[in-house]
Amino acid sequence: MGGLLLRVLLGLLARLPLPINHALGAGLGWLAWLLPNDLKRISLDNLARCYPDESETWRRRVARRSLMETGKALTEASWLWRAGPERIAALLVGVEGWEHVERALAEGRGVFLVSPHLGSWEFAGLHAASLGPMTSLYRPPRQKALDGLLRRSRQATGARLVPTTPGGIKALRQAVERGELIGMLPDQTPKGSSGVFAPFFGHPAYTMILLARLAAPARVPVIFAYAERLPRGRGYRYHCIPAPEGLYAEDPVEAAAAINQAVETLVRQCPEQYAWSYKRFKK
Repeated sequence: MGGLLLRVLLGLLARLPLPINHALGAGLGWLAWLLPNDLKRISLDNLARCYPDESETWRRRVARRSLMETGKALTEASWLWRAGPERIAALLVGVEGWEHVERALAEGRGVFLVSPHLGSWEFAGLHAASLGPMTSLYRPPRQKALDGLLRRSRQATGARLVPTTPGGIKALRQAVERGELIGMLPDQTPKGSSGVFAPFFGHPAYTMILLARLAAPARVPVIFAYAERLPRGRGYRYHCIPAPEGLYAEDPVEAAAAINQAVETLVRQCPEQYAWSYKRFKK
């Protein structure tokens, strides 16, 4: 019953005009700011840890706006899933650093397009699939009934989703060998012993090493990118940077530190749209 109600809610959100959809999401985030809850507490704790030199007023403002942007990420997902390739393409209103993507694609060896929990990672994944055959890693939802819906929705523009399982990792390796695009979220806390501790904003954070292990042997190009969400549903703007050279290092800690360095560089461009409510330092 819960899964059915969620499907109905997602269907309703998908039918709203995007500006109204975003306004609703911002309202949910505003409520999260007004009421005592873990999302607000974690956001403030993370910002105090990562931006100790900023004023408390600045950190509270960023936390509030981050929660509002997180609300938009929640409500816009079903809208983007049903938008279709043409509407997705029309929503891209600007790019910065796209030459890095073009250069990587021209090499013909595949490209890792890596997007952290910054801006609209749903838009980034759906749009990237228009560039060529793409395989993306995802973490299956806790509600198994929603797994099929999630996969179908995120594959709507042509990507192939594989889970964070041994079989999914094998599929990623095969996609690398075929020279495909690979989509990953680099700032999810890995499970078990599949990560190492590396600095993130000057503090140790448990960080994935899978990206480096897949990209380093053949030095496959890695591009870090995020889709900035523009006000009033006006669309999205890409920001892209190439991976630091350290990502290809043999030392897994050095490689993980390079991953975090790239994510940190992007987050500093637009801290209000980072998901500060994510428990990045929970382990």
